[in-house]
Amino acid sequence: MSRLPITLLTGIDESVRGSVAADLLSVAGQIVLVEYDVSGLAGGSVLRIARTAGGVIDREVIRMGHPCVSCAMRGSLVPLLVSIAATEKYSGAIVSVPGAGDTQALAEEIARDAGDELRVDAVLTVLDTGSFAKDVSGEDLIHDRGIPTAAEDGRAIAEVLVRQVEYSNAVILSQPDEVVEGLANALNPQAQVRPATSASELFGVRLHDPDAAEAWVEPGSISAPLQTGERVQTLVWQSDRPFHPERLYDVLEDLVAGSVRGKGTVWLASQPHARLGWDSFGTNIALGVLGPWLADLPVERWSEVGQTHQARSALEWHPEHGDRASYLSITGIDLDRRELARVLDGCVLRAGESADQLTDPFAPYLEGSSAA
Repeated sequence: MSRLPITLLTGIDESVRGSVAADLLSVAGQIVLVEYDVSGLAGGSVLRIARTAGGVIDREVIRMGHPCVSCAMRGSLVPLLVSIAATEKYSGAIVSVPGAGDTQALAEEIARDAGDELRVDAVLTVLDTGSFAKDVSGEDLIHDRGIPTAAEDGRAIAEVLVRQVEYSNAVILSQPDEVVEGLANALNPQAQVRPATSASELFGVRLHDPDAAEAWVEPGSISAPLQTGERVQTLVWQSDRPFHPERLYDVLEDLVAGSVRGKGTVWLASQPHARLGWDSFGTNIALGVLGPWLADLPVERWSEVGQTHQARSALEWHPEHGDRASYLSITGIDLDRRELARVLDGCVLRAGESADQLTDPFAPYLEGSSAA
């Protein structure tokens, strides 16, 4: 039996995503569309419907002890898709993933649990161009929009949207928009960007490479795309001197003001043995411990560190401090790259300053750090 091709369709706007899903179903032949009605999530139930162009072929109410979109899909989606594949009646399946769902986790679950029966061909993200630029530059939380999700889900809308774009193979725009297209290209240069009117051309095309997708979203990696128009800009910055913790902490809000996405690796002078990851989405920013530096590990343990970081370190290894370095990419609309670089340059430890006995305002928030 050949593997059933799966297309994962994501996006936070239910109506826009639903319209693209319906269009794909109407033109793609013998396929199954799997959708989730998560309106009852708070009460502990989700309705899953599988249908073809001819009508509903499966309907099930999934009840959960914990109201979580990903929990509702985890463990129940794969058996359904395997049963659809076993009929050998269909040429593929589309899974419409609710706005709060984790597309990467689903793709990895399908590959892990049913790699012999199923194959993820494409991950498509649908964007509402009327609101995207504002949403990814702001600070609204997912709960502020009434999007069904777990009570403890504290993600910002900007994070949800950016992560969907970054993991996708193609981005589908509800309407043509130069700025949104530029942002999509900057956030994920590997993804195709198409208008909704040509979304059907992507169905049946094998676009998904799990290894490439995993490398692109590796924590601590950076984006270094070509500039994608006059308004969308990306600053790529690096330093082989550590950050002074207080000076960096004092300018965090300035660094993310007006940005869409920031990512990279941080070397903090007060925590020389902790490789820190920078993640910012709109005005929301987080620094977390990624693990040790390669310089602190024996070579046989280097596999514990991501492949992207290993490759970068091999090219830029410093004779004194090894792979310790800070490198960041910050993307935004009308970004003042020169001013951002000036602010970042001013935050590093200066010649003559000692790393000993520094006050570290980050320490209380960094679980697993050497100073926490």
